[in-house]
Amino acid sequence: MAETGSATQELRAAIDRSGYYPDVVADALETCLAGERVVSYFVHHAPTFDRDEVRRHITVLVLTATRLIVGHTDEHPGDETLSAPYATASTEAVPIDRISSVVVNRTVANPAGYEPGGPVHEAVLTVGWGAVGRIDLEPATCADPNCEADHGYAGTFTSDDFSLRVASAAEGGDAVAKLLGFALELSLATRTGPAVRITHR
Repeated sequence: MAETGSATQELRAAIDRSGYYPDVVADALETCLAGERVVSYFVHHAPTFDRDEVRRHITVLVLTATRLIVGHTDEHPGDETLSAPYATASTEAVPIDRISSVVVNRTVANPAGYEPGGPVHEAVLTVGWGAVGRIDLEPATCADPNCEADHGYAGTFTSDDFSLRVASAAEGGDAVAKLLGFALELSLATRTGPAVRITHR
């Protein structure tokens, strides 16, 4: 999506279409945007089931010229804090130059017959900027199958600050395509060297 004033209006329209406390979501994002224009965005409304209750959650990703903004809004039943049901909205602004990885996993059906730009069954966008890391450890081994020595542990460290999965079976093919489009814009924004626009046939 080109950087235009209309992108901000389109973002608000997408938030309104979700029907999930749009004024709460929009106000939280407005504070974090601080007047910057929207380059690209993705709105993901996902209900979750907790026993006999349905709790809704919305994630909004916004890309500006300088930052990635991640917004989350959740609803909660009344409790000892507030007797009435309430919503919490949080936003995080990450400078583009802080983003260290953009990982896109995609699943396609019938890969032998896949054509460029074809439908994607599922997409997962994972973005890392060093705020949260995951360490996966397992016992280290050697080549000797009879060795009983303690070789300590081996593992990998993964930057995994944010991850979002969208599937065509649940959200529809358009939602998957929009997430992939946002991932492309984010990848273009975080690459080094002159920008190159990629278009599908």
